[in-house]
Order: sequence, then structure tokens, then C-alpha cells
Amino acid sequence: GAMAPGKKITARLKRTLPVKGPQAPTLSELMRWYCLNTNTHGCRRIVVSRGRLRRFLWILLTLSAVGLILWQCAELLMNYYSASVSVTVQFQKLPFPAVTICNINPYKYSSMKDYLSELDKETKKALETFYGFSEGKSKVRRSVDEWNSTGSDFFTQIPLLKFEDFSKTATDLRSGQKRKIEGSVFHKDSSIVNSGDSNDIIGFQLCDANNSSECALYTFSSGVNAIQEWYKLHYMNIMAQIPLETKEKLSYSADDLLLTCFFDGLSCDKRHFTRFHHPLHGNCYTFNSGESGTILSTSTGGSEYGLQVVLYIDEADYNPFLVTSTGAKIIVHDQNEYPFIEDIGTEIETAAATSIGMHFTRSRKLSKPYSDCTETGADIPVENLYNKSYSLQICLHSCFQKAMVDSCGCAQYAQPLPAGAEYCNYKKNPNWMYCYYRLHEKFVKEQLGCQQICKDACSFKEWALTTSIAQWPSTASEDWMLRVLSWDKGQKINKKLNKTDLANLMVFYKDLNERFISENPANTLVILLSNFGGQLGLWMSCSVVCVIEIVEVFFIDSLSIVMRRQWQKAKKWWNDRKRDRPGKPPQAGDLERQGHDNPVCIDEDLPTFNTALRLPLPQDSPLPRTPPPNYSTLRLEAAFTEQLPDTLEVGQH
Repeated sequence: GAMAPGKKITARLKRTLPVKGPQAPTLSELMRWYCLNTNTHGCRRIVVSRGRLRRFLWILLTLSAVGLILWQCAELLMNYYSASVSVTVQFQKLPFPAVTICNINPYKYSSMKDYLSELDKETKKALETFYGFSEGKSKVRRSVDEWNSTGSDFFTQIPLLKFEDFSKTATDLRSGQKRKIEGSVFHKDSSIVNSGDSNDIIGFQLCDANNSSECALYTFSSGVNAIQEWYKLHYMNIMAQIPLETKEKLSYSADDLLLTCFFDGLSCDKRHFTRFHHPLHGNCYTFNSGESGTILSTSTGGSEYGLQVVLYIDEADYNPFLVTSTGAKIIVHDQNEYPFIEDIGTEIETAAATSIGMHFTRSRKLSKPYSDCTETGADIPVENLYNKSYSLQICLHSCFQKAMVDSCGCAQYAQPLPAGAEYCNYKKNPNWMYCYYRLHEKFVKEQLGCQQICKDACSFKEWALTTSIAQWPSTASEDWMLRVLSWDKGQKINKKLNKTDLANLMVFYKDLNERFISENPANTLVILLSNFGGQLGLWMSCSVVCVIEIVEVFFIDSLSIVMRRQWQKAKKWWNDRKRDRPGKPPQAGDLERQGHDNPVCIDEDLPTFNTALRLPLPQDSPLPRTPPPNYSTLRLEAAFTEQLPDTLEVGQH
């Protein structure tokens, strides 16, 4: 049958005015429109599927796909800052590293006697009291001065003590009297299990000069360790007061230490070495330090083409209490690095030829956000005291020294001086030893914050060393070789050097392969976006445009519908409130609005029809009041004369 004119117009409007997202009056209509028009097929299937089971399955599949996309994309984002490590090996001419050589004994004992006589007397006294040790015809000359000579008052403050049965009763070295010891006990050799022979427990007590009841007791299960630690403590006190120029004279000169030198098959001499004074090792000499502006390189591997030196150790002039081993210490490092010889030096023994083969590796890590390393150390709030390129070791030592100056008022002797500070000594800083031990204990337990502040360097060079030792000189060649070396040394021909005074050292590249270990970003922005696209395409047949569409519909359009709904409610509430206000006659505008907004006339039709109703009226037409139902067709024709002339044609058929 023929369609009623009103329904024809409605049908025509639906075809002409498709529902556009935010124009839909409800969220369910908006979602329906989205599902029918989107490129993501899962959503479309939810709407067009017949039967509840099929629709439920499509909802489940679509939600699973969305969940998988979110999970995979989160994984991609989390792994964005991952790095891949590549190792490159290339054969080329290599720069020769700096080689720093020190005698294990820092200062000639014969030169130091004036400074150390008090301390040595006290140490010998301890050996006699505790161990019944008498020097006899020892190499160390015994002084006949009285024990209570001047300048030894600091020994009375920090005497060596012997403990009984782990109790706090101790025998004083000087007086021989027993006394009660207060304070917390720190057992310095905790790794060594005590055999139970309590007579061996020796130590010393350090007290706070400002508060004598604040004491710390340091005990050692080995008497050797106790005496050495106690000796070192007083030795640092004495050395801190001697000027640097004097100390350089008291230590070994290049002529003293170096007997012969060869590099790359050619002879070298002391001019190729740079002196550097180490507080714990005295004068050290660096070969190829680069200070002259040139860095030597080598184009051939093997021991023939490296550095070969014979060192004069002079064992007879060793300090018997400070060092207990004989030989030299060497460290291989980059020209810009500080040689931490006390931490990572390699010891060379006397009467032996030591060969050190090297492999060269350069490493480079990626800085933030890939790893927590620093490029130059400029971003770390610790002043570099070493005047060399940044390293973790430099940072830790500088940080401890700064804490030492802040807490104890003076600097620790083994590390460089910060600006405006001076080294600790018992005359000026009577409290420094107690303060230092307490601070060092905090540092080791990572309570100072240095380990948290300091970071690894991002790029560094490393020489991996392989050491081998042979007896040198051989029994057959010993006689003539020692005579020739004695002659070279400038001594009389009949006074032959002792082989235990000599050490032969060779440092060379085993091969000229440079290993370069570098980190590279595993992902770039292009790869990340490609991976995102792959995930969206795989699970939802979706693209970037589709994602923008989702944002528009689910966030912008949905929000605008909710806001419009709230605005209409608020407007209606306000109008009702104005209308219900007592004693106010109804206005003409109110009546018009009343009819227009009458709940009886709210059209329940599809959103397209409502949209059509909300289109603006022509200027000359008055706003319609509540019309009788049979006039609705005429009203619509009047409303749409300009916009839709073809609706009139429909009505005439």
C-alpha cells in the first residue's frame, strides 16, 4: 500500500541526513553508528550478527583482541630502552699504554730514620713485651735512647694492647699494667676464624678527644696485622707533617730505580719516564705518560717489541715494619687515567723475570635512559680531586675525602688534598684517628652515600693482563750479568749486586687485535611505530586513522553527548523552577517554550528524525506552538522548504 506522507518524509530524511557521531542523542546510538561505519570488522560483526550466541562470541573476540593489543604495545614500550651489545675485533697499530712502576717500599729507610726513630723504638718495645722478641744482630740498628724521649706522647694516647679471653681487660704495652677497656669492639680480621688461643688478640683503642667515654676498640686475631695497622696509623701521622719536596728527596730517584730500559727493540732511558709522587708508594715512574704530547704506539706484538726494564729494588734499605714483601708494583693504564696502584697494582718479585702480556679492549655503554652511567662525570655532585679523567674509583675516593674534611676537619693522607684543606696529623687534629676509623666504617657499610652518588663511566679502556714468571738471572749467567749490571750502576767492579735486589719486567701486547664492545639501541622510533602498526593490523585490522577515530568517538563525541544531556537536564530544572515560582504570571515566551518542550510531544523516533526537528526555522516563520497531530506534515513542509525542496515532491504524489 501507499506510504503515509509523514512516514515518506521521515524515510527521506533518514536517507538524506545520516547520523553523525556527536549528533546522536544517546551513547547507545553513537556506539551503534560507530560499529556500522568503522573499519574494525569485529565491532561491525557485534551489531550485524543475528543470534545472541554469535553476538556474544564476537564481543568476546573483540575484547580479547583489544586486550592483546594493549598488552603487546605495553611490552613494546617497556622494551624500547633496551640495548644490543656488539663486539668488533680489528687488527691495527695500537697505542702503547702508560706503565707506572713503584718500589713496594716508599722511602729509603736510611733516609727516614730521623723521622721514624720514635715510632720504631715503640714498635720494637711492643715486640719485646708481647712476644719476647729481642732484636739481636738484626739489620735494623737499635737506638740506645731512653723510651720516654720527647715527641712520643701520642703513643701513650694510642698504645698497643693485649686482650685476655675476649674480655675487656687489656695489658698496656708501655706500663705493663692491666686495665678495663670501654667502648664497642671492632674485630678487623672477621674473615679469619680465631683458633681459640686468646693470647694472640692484640689491638688498640681509639677515643673521641672531645668525649673520652666515646671509644672504639680495634682487635686483630693476627699480631702481625695488629702491629702493621698500628704502625701505619702513626706513620701517616708523621708523613702528613713532612713537605712534599722533602718526601720526593727521601724516596727513590729514576737513577736509583731503573737500571736498563728497552722499548720496541730500541734503547730508552729515564727521559722516557715521568715522576709522580704517590702518598703510600713514594716516587713512582710512568713510562709513556703522554705529558710530552706524544704517545708511543707499537705495530708488532710479542715480548721483543714491548717495554723491557730491569729494576733495582735495594732490599737492604726497606722499612721492616711498614712493608713485609719485596719487589715492585706496576699498573698499566690509559694516559688520562689516575694509577690507583694501591688498589689494583700488580706485584713484581725480585730475582725473577716477569712477563706481562696484554689484550686491549675498549668499551662503550649507552648513557641514560639505557643505563645509569656518566659520560664525563660533570653530572655527579662530587669534585674530582685527581686532575685526571673521571672514573668510579676517582669519584669514590674524592667523595670519601670530602666527607673526611667535612666531618674531621682535615684530609686523609692517602688521597689528594681538597682546596683549602690540610692533611690530618695528631698535633693539629688530635681527634682525627677516631674520626677516620668511624667514617671509614660508614663508608664500607655504604652509609656515607658515596656508592649511591658515584656512577660508572660510560666509556673506558681496559688492558687485560696475563702474567708469567721465570727465574732470572739463571745460575749460569748470574755471575757475569750481575758484574756488568754493577758496572752499569756505577759501583766498584769488586762489589757485585745481589740478585734479590733486581727485578726484570717485560710488558707487551700479545696480539694487536683491538676489541671494541659497544651498546647500540635495540629500537628506534620508526621500529616502535612499525611494531605498533603490526599489532593493530594483526589483532584488529586497524590503522592510525582508525585509532584517531576511536579517540574521537569514545572520548570527544561520548563526552559531548554526556555534557549535552547534563546541560539539557540543568536547563529543564531551571525552567521548571522559574515556572513554579509563586506570584509570577506566566510569560509569553514561557508558554511557547512550554508547548515546544511538552513531555507528551517528545518524539520517540530515530535520532535522524529528531535531528531534522532541531534544524533552524526560516526567519519569517513564527515559532510553532503545540500543534494538533494532523498538522504535523504541514509543519515539517514549512520548516524544510529551503533545505529540502524534494520533500514537497514526495507529498504531491
